Amino acid sequence: MGTPAEDLVVTHDETAHRWEGRLEGRVVALADYVPHGDGIAMVHTEVDPAHENQGLATTVVDAALRDARARGWRVVPACSFVRLHVRRHAQEYADVL
Repeated sequence: MGTPAEDLVVTHDETAHRWEGRLEGRVVALADYVPHGDGIAMVHTEVDPAHENQGLATTVVDAALRDARARGWRVVPACSFVRLHVRRHAQEYADVL
């Protein structure tokens, strides 16, 4: 076993419009979105308080942004956490914004 962020399994729930991060089958982090034009607006991230400060939100958001890129979606970072993350990694994610 690695760190919680390394063990996190991230899946896309298209019906619920969110990516979920699971540890041992339990959702402990998520990133919600709203369909928007030719892509999505990422509107909310959340981490279970028992798992804060373990890098889980970053792991979920990175997975979400890579998935959005693979789907050809443009991303509007409406959530403050996502906005800060893409600002810190501007070159890596410039093509999806």
